[in-house]
Amino acid sequence: MGLLDGLLWRGRSEARYDSGSASSNAIELTKRHSQVSLTKQDAATGHLRVNLAWRMRTSDIGGSQRESLLRHPFRALKPPEVLGHSQSMVNVDLDLGCLYELMDGTKGVVQPLGGLFGDVNAAPYVKLSGDDRFGSGSGETIYVNLDHREAIKRVLVFVYIYDQTPAFDRTHAIVTLYPSNGPRIEISLDERHPQARSCAVVMIENVKGEMIVRREVKFVYGFQAELDRLYGWGLQWGRGYKTKAER
Repeated sequence: MGLLDGLLWRGRSEARYDSGSASSNAIELTKRHSQVSLTKQDAATGHLRVNLAWRMRTSDIGGSQRESLLRHPFRALKPPEVLGHSQSMVNVDLDLGCLYELMDGTKGVVQPLGGLFGDVNAAPYVKLSGDDRFGSGSGETIYVNLDHREAIKRVLVFVYIYDQTPAFDRTHAIVTLYPSNGPRIEISLDERHPQARSCAVVMIENVKGEMIVRREVKFVYGFQAELDRLYGWGLQWGRGYKTKAER
């Protein structure tokens, strides 16, 4: 059973984008074009859906598997998720979570660890749906209720590796935001950081009433407590496990 920092807390130049072709209907946030305004694209209402999906990098299939594919090329037609569940990746567990801060000063975390799934209709107006242990097609999803955007100061979405096996260099993960209006917003975690265990992916922030989505993609070698220090959240962290139900 893996061990992670669990929460023990008390108290409380935007750029213009080419959305691409009509078929893709997506904005990709990059280092060069790192943020977009939901307010300006009339998407700062309703539920903002934030999805994590991941699979093994196909270039990391073991030598014997590559030889097998050469002998049996039709095996390459298997879905990437099936290939991703090979022996080298069976224990990898990427989790989606977020740190939140409300306008009244309330702070906390939403994550599978500790069963802290949040609430979409009451404070913190953020909820995690499900815990996908194997990178399935549906992945994990966080919902942010932007109908209560006036109560939300900032939400930092992060991804971490539960079982303490660094594997960001062997997986391809993508976090996709689906606003209530306009194109989806994609952030790829395609940088090679072999020893990283967590990654701050995207900040959703209320800046003087305007809801801004900003790419972060900052890999760290620790867990949530290190992300907290990096962004100045100021929570108190302890050790925690997932229960069997959460796993």
